Amino acid sequence: MTTFTPTTDPVAGSLFLSALSGILPLAVFFVLLGVFKIKTHWCAIISLLVALAVAIFGFKMPTTLALLSASQGIAFGFFPILYIIIAAVWLYNLTEKSGRSADVRAAFNVVGKGDQRAQGLLIAFSFCGLLEGLAGFGAPVAIVGAMLVTIGINPIKAALATIVGNAINVGFGAMAIPVTTAGKLGGTQPTEVAWVMGHLTPYIGAIVPLILLVILDGLRGMKQLWPAALVSGFVTALGHLWCASYFSYELTAVVASLLGFIALTAVLQVWSPKTPEDCRSTKAESINVSRAVIALLPYWLVVIVFAVAKLWTLGINIPEALASTDLKFGWPGLHGHLVNTAGEATNATLFTLQWLSSPGTLLALTAIVVTFVYASTSSNNLFPFSVKQGFSTLIATIVELRIAILTIAVVMGLAYVMNLSGQTVSIGEWMAGAGAGFAFVSPVLGWLGTAVAGSATSANALFAKLQATAAAQVHVDPNILLASNTIGGGLGKIVSPQNLAIVSGAVGQLNSEPLLLRKVGPISIGLLIILSVLTGLASFGLMPGIG
Repeated sequence: MTTFTPTTDPVAGSLFLSALSGILPLAVFFVLLGVFKIKTHWCAIISLLVALAVAIFGFKMPTTLALLSASQGIAFGFFPILYIIIAAVWLYNLTEKSGRSADVRAAFNVVGKGDQRAQGLLIAFSFCGLLEGLAGFGAPVAIVGAMLVTIGINPIKAALATIVGNAINVGFGAMAIPVTTAGKLGGTQPTEVAWVMGHLTPYIGAIVPLILLVILDGLRGMKQLWPAALVSGFVTALGHLWCASYFSYELTAVVASLLGFIALTAVLQVWSPKTPEDCRSTKAESINVSRAVIALLPYWLVVIVFAVAKLWTLGINIPEALASTDLKFGWPGLHGHLVNTAGEATNATLFTLQWLSSPGTLLALTAIVVTFVYASTSSNNLFPFSVKQGFSTLIATIVELRIAILTIAVVMGLAYVMNLSGQTVSIGEWMAGAGAGFAFVSPVLGWLGTAVAGSATSANALFAKLQATAAAQVHVDPNILLASNTIGGGLGKIVSPQNLAIVSGAVGQLNSEPLLLRKVGPISIGLLIILSVLTGLASFGLMPGIG
């Protein structure tokens, strides 16, 4: 088999024509999805075929290497991305299938003192962030939207609060899969991308609770609960900064949301907001501490498991021991045949198969423990559950996610073909013609990608290489642009049609998507402008801790 070296101007020797050809698969994807409303998985499949055609006929990549590039991308889609997503959603579904989700809602009613707006902060911001960190993929929006309606919040307000409250944690969703994807495809380390994100997200996360109060109760809500919102936002922001930079980036959304939840709960123990009658929540069943602890078991246990796996070095270095089981190899038939201009094999064709060190394995272990605990503790026969039901839930979860599994795998195949054939490099070099100003518009790519595709992971798969290439051209730290793409993806999810459809169904307001879009569109764009300014400042070395 011959070797292949990507170039930036293979189409008629023109960078512009090459970039135009390279962007064709993305254009097809977005037009099919946004204009013709074709199902996402079909859009991905058709776009993959277009990318293969462009790679083979436009960028002169040997057919076999193009197909092998797609196969490596699909494999990466399964390990680690889909492995983590399936395990995370399984863990959450155990709470639902066991019936203990009712106790979770009751616990929120107790700590929120029956005030819908206080509970709205706890649920739409902290609990939604926790679920996003564990499962992501639309599940938190559906769950939280329904919970807010259950406690008596107006369905439209519940939908708006849910999708806005969820946005800042999307980049760290499902054990930070978007970050992992950005680092892998952007040619850098996910920890470095997470570091930058941890220094950018606090500026946005700190103000989100204030926005939620306005959504839930206008200026009255802001006036009566601003101390609670400030505490929730400030502590969550600090959690993002600390966890993404110094602890475990995979757990950022989980830990930061837990810290924000604990801080707001503590404030509500010593301070009570003035609660108008129209803001009192529907009374929930009283539960004891034991039931609350067991109901919340999946959420606090996963933090312990990850903390041990990532940090334990006493006696035995557990992180090192787990990492030693990773299998690293060149992708068969591809590694050694894709070379740089010096004739050296590119590292992009190396594959790391994680087993024990994978977040998916840690999540699966947690889910197994939760299964056995739920099966052995029925709380006086209120929640009968068996080990068989626990593992049946895993099968049901895979079936439930089958279309998502196909879509993500194919999108990753598309991304690898575009990256390894040189298509994204051509696009990046052409866009870098904007010079240093590119940093200010960099977040728009992530915003647009997620707004259309509904997934920050997919947006990073499509644009990470492009962002890294543009960063090299304009002499900006690639981690800044990769971070902005990822955070921008979360803000784009606010207006994503898929996200709007999920939440409208969850709150029982079908066909309300146009109304929701009109109301949240300005919020999404406003936050995007803030992120663009932050990214531009960071690119010039004007943001503390970055650069």
